[in-house]
Amino acid sequence: MIKDRLINAECYYGLSDGIRTAFEWLKNSDLESLPDGKYLIDGDKIYANVQMYETKEDALYEAHRRYIDIQYIVNGAERIGVVNYSDCSCEEAYDKERDIEFLNCTYDSFQVLNASEFLLLFPHDAHKPSLSIDKKSAVKKVVVKVSV
Repeated sequence: MIKDRLINAECYYGLSDGIRTAFEWLKNSDLESLPDGKYLIDGDKIYANVQMYETKEDALYEAHRRYIDIQYIVNGAERIGVVNYSDCSCEEAYDKERDIEFLNCTYDSFQVLNASEFLLLFPHDAHKPSLSIDKKSAVKKVVVKVSV
């Protein structure tokens, strides 16, 4: 897991061409005006999901095998649990088509993600997104999926 601000994204370009492409798309798109939906950046190799929602009290941890997540907050703030996948057990079996597995984890570790910040989450990072900080609040988030 890497947490940072989008203005520092260039520091992570060397991780992969896909990550560079994803960050360039985030930096060069008018994220404020994009409606909810899926946006293809490089076919199914790199795409973005724009989401507007109200934060929730709790959720299961999730993990992905085929994609890295870049979770970027456009507006609002949320808590995201992030733990190592190896510290979790399966709650709902891996769905290959949706590239998602739901997990129970032995401990919680949370990050607060504010507007203009991102979390770069790798397949070994089990994560519990979209959680309220103090009370439910509105969030606009873009999750860019980068194929591994």
